[in-house]
Amino acid sequence: MIRKIDIVFTAALAAAALAACTMEPDYQRPAPPVPALDGGTGGSAAADIGWRDFFPDPQLQQLIVLALANNRDLRIAALNVQSAQAQYRIQRADLFPTISASGTEQAEHYPASVLAAETGGAAAASAVPANGATLRTYNVGIGFTSYELDFFGRIRSLDHAALQQYFASQETRRSEQITLVAEVATAYLTVLADQTLFDLTSQTLKSQSDSYDLTQKLFDHGATTALTLRQAESTVDTARANLALYTRQIAQDRDALELLLGAPIPPEIDFSAGLDRANLVVELNEGIPSDVLQRRPDVLSAEHQLMAANADIGAARAAFFPSVSLTGNFGTASSQLSGLFKDHSEAWTFEPTISVPIFAGGANLANLDAAHLSRDTNVAQYEKAIQTAFREVQDGLVARGSLNDQMAAQQALVTASAEAYRLADMRFRGGVDTYLTALDAQRTLYGAQQTLQQVRLTRLQNLVTLYKALGGGLAEHSAPQQTAAGSAG
Repeated sequence: MIRKIDIVFTAALAAAALAACTMEPDYQRPAPPVPALDGGTGGSAAADIGWRDFFPDPQLQQLIVLALANNRDLRIAALNVQSAQAQYRIQRADLFPTISASGTEQAEHYPASVLAAETGGAAAASAVPANGATLRTYNVGIGFTSYELDFFGRIRSLDHAALQQYFASQETRRSEQITLVAEVATAYLTVLADQTLFDLTSQTLKSQSDSYDLTQKLFDHGATTALTLRQAESTVDTARANLALYTRQIAQDRDALELLLGAPIPPEIDFSAGLDRANLVVELNEGIPSDVLQRRPDVLSAEHQLMAANADIGAARAAFFPSVSLTGNFGTASSQLSGLFKDHSEAWTFEPTISVPIFAGGANLANLDAAHLSRDTNVAQYEKAIQTAFREVQDGLVARGSLNDQMAAQQALVTASAEAYRLADMRFRGGVDTYLTALDAQRTLYGAQQTLQQVRLTRLQNLVTLYKALGGGLAEHSAPQQTAAGSAG
């Protein structure tokens, strides 16, 4: 019995081996619809730099680890990858026959009149029981049903498409991870910046309160006017309003950070130093690898989607050709249960089927047109992904140079404004000048200090954005050539 089973299934597998070709078009990666990046071809790619290397601040590293473990969007992306993998395994199973064992009992009861008519003759009819007879048949065997021989690669093309969809979901998850790391870093820097502005406003409020107290004393002694007193009072009220504003912003930014983390901010995280913490973010090398746009996970995901659409064309083309399927079974059969495995009880069936499409109302042609349109759509989406990546990288590169210049200029403005305020305050306290001059100098200094902190934050966020735009890596550690940008940034 085993020898006969081997013959049947060996024949089926040999036929399946002939189905090695597909009707998929040769895949050609579309040319990038953007010019080459300015920045050279040297340096380490951002994709090769682990996030721990790029974000050396221990507090930020702790927050990123927490987010990678608890963020719900990332969890959904991981489940989508598992789902795509399961769908691929389901599709791939169609390449092989589904073999199953079965056992059946068939019972049929016939009345005496039917049996008499079937047997014929008076003698045979007299042997039929008056209440009829029940006939039983028992079968036990193993076999496969409607296994399609993939001569024209339809199933193989569907398998290729499912595999590329799985690869696309993996790249999508990697993109989600990179985005999450960048978002946590940006949110953390925002809280630090607001804390810096809060501290700056607290210092300004104390200075303005001291000036107001001095002005109040001068007014009480008739040495200044009520207008000057009210102007000093307005500066205090403005600082108090700003202090309330930054208090609210800190609370809201902490809530936004907790949403990204998917968990409460650990109590040991200290924001009190603000942006003056050292080694917050590192500088990327000046050289940008020429293939950076094609290494981004969102671009790779779009390309895998394009490959899947290309494979679907092969499946649609194969639908125009004959389909051959096999059904087979080998086992034993008997009219009695005890006779199933006795000699000469073997039973087998082998049923090849061929289906040739003749008329389908245009469905096959429409499916092929739809497959071509889907591929063209994915080509456009792939090109758009590259264009988006190019714009993000170019914007980041342009901003990097201009922000450095802007921060240097703003720092010089703060230094000059601080000196101007010191001189104006000395002249006011010495009775040489009015309070209005000192008030204007103080407002100019406070505004310049606020702008400086905003520029510092923007510069650090630009580094994070550029790291993400270049396809920042997820490895825990690496050894890139880089420089630190922390408290000086």
